[in-house]
Amino acid sequence: MTTLGCALLPTFSPRQYLSIARAADDAALAEICLWEDCFSESGIAAAGAVLASTTDLRVQLGVLPVPLRNVALTAMEIATLEGMFPGRLEPGIGHGVQSWMAQVGVRAASPLTLLREYATALRALLAGERLTVSGRYVSLDDVALDWPPLTAPPVISAATGPKTLRLVGEVADGIALDGGNGLTKLRTAVDTVRAAYDDAGRTDPFKVVISVPTATGPGAAERVQAWLPNWDLPSDAPEEYCVWGDSAEEIADGLRKFADLGADTVNVQPLESEPDPVALVGFLGREVRPLLV
Repeated sequence: MTTLGCALLPTFSPRQYLSIARAADDAALAEICLWEDCFSESGIAAAGAVLASTTDLRVQLGVLPVPLRNVALTAMEIATLEGMFPGRLEPGIGHGVQSWMAQVGVRAASPLTLLREYATALRALLAGERLTVSGRYVSLDDVALDWPPLTAPPVISAATGPKTLRLVGEVADGIALDGGNGLTKLRTAVDTVRAAYDDAGRTDPFKVVISVPTATGPGAAERVQAWLPNWDLPSDAPEEYCVWGDSAEEIADGLRKFADLGADTVNVQPLESEPDPVALVGFLGREVRPLLV
């Protein structure tokens, strides 16, 4: 069964978040993915508000840029939310957009080293371990959470390049791919992370999450074509990246292509031009989701 959710980009105003999240919860969508982009919106603050305003909706926090946050603080924040809303938070991390990290003076000389040290320490802290480590970027002296989660949430990580993909397969609980990836990159990503996972001798669960830009209703095809240049994507093969159509069957068929390539969770990403995101998530939950079971 494909898990269907919604990826809510920070191009939407914070004032829209709760109405969209409540509509997704009412329509029985499995999750909502929230972004933390510089300098738009805070992932932790948004996640807390959404969790408190919904009943069953799971929040995928994708992704927290690790140069911005001390790993102990991130573990504290995740553990606090997990303690309040058990089983409903799926945190995500990433090495961040390097130009943004440079803007705030935290760009790492070796983003891969930082991500490896950070992911390893974060997963250990959330598992209730007491850590003393002295790495190139992560240093902890006898640190443990007073209130670790009863069950540690999986920590997923964003990745695009082959080196980061392999690292994620080694040290994270899953991979998060944004809406600029498409079918071909998804296939490559799945092959790369699975190979790294196998080479590391892992047997624990690992999941693949991808966001898929989607449009329906009047002018859907035209809105998709207008969206592609915004992400520097070619306009001659929109079906590589996007799904659009007038019926639930068309949308489900398009999303199923991503699931068939190994995506465990497909998060529909409303276009920035989406006229009614509340109606869209209702349509996805009530009409599209049953077709993906």
